[in-house]
Amino acid sequence: MLLELEGIDTYYGQIHILQKVSLEVAEGELVCLLGGNASGKSTTLKTILGIVHPRRGSVRFAGEDVVDRSTSYRIGRGMAIVPENRRLFGPMTVQENLEMGAYLRNGGHKDDFDRVYSLFPLLHARRKQLAGTLSGGEQQMVAMGRALMSRPKLLLMDEPSMGLAPILVERNFEIIKDVHESGVAVLVVEQNANVSLSIADRGYVLQTGRIVLSGPASSLIKNEDLRKAYLGR
Repeated sequence: MLLELEGIDTYYGQIHILQKVSLEVAEGELVCLLGGNASGKSTTLKTILGIVHPRRGSVRFAGEDVVDRSTSYRIGRGMAIVPENRRLFGPMTVQENLEMGAYLRNGGHKDDFDRVYSLFPLLHARRKQLAGTLSGGEQQMVAMGRALMSRPKLLLMDEPSMGLAPILVERNFEIIKDVHESGVAVLVVEQNANVSLSIADRGYVLQTGRIVLSGPASSLIKNEDLRKAYLGR
């Protein structure tokens, strides 16, 4: 198993945020973590990255317990994040933003750029353009390309549909599927259940810090309780 969270209890002060959260992502698998606002999705992602440290439980990545390891160590081991709202370096060009994704490897190589530009042909045409002048959909491509420049084993996607028009959401998830099919394991953290489950292998549903549903995406998308659990009603 590439990523394993087991029995995670995370607190903010005295507030118990995550309660015995366990989830897995296998090598080459696409998994979605669903939930509404305040469900604990962001805290789960921060726990995986080491930004937040659990009070109890383990985080295993590529066979190693990394619960006490830094975020930079985990990234160096093969995690990469496409953050919410993309967080590009606006005054830098597309190509310079992509190069930043490979900083732990002392810069990208031609093969890395070729791979990114093959997935996102538009970025090749925009490579000298300032990232801050791109549309939202184009910026999302840059954020994904930047993450892929590190040659990750696991790509973490934080709310990839946020702020995008419906037609761009559909295109964005097609690209996520393409990235997955290129051999990268993906964990998508999302509120949009339908589009996430349509491309995922498996899914988990978080409600007030607990996993309340999990299973194959094909089963979850038909589950009558999914909407109730997802909306917290």
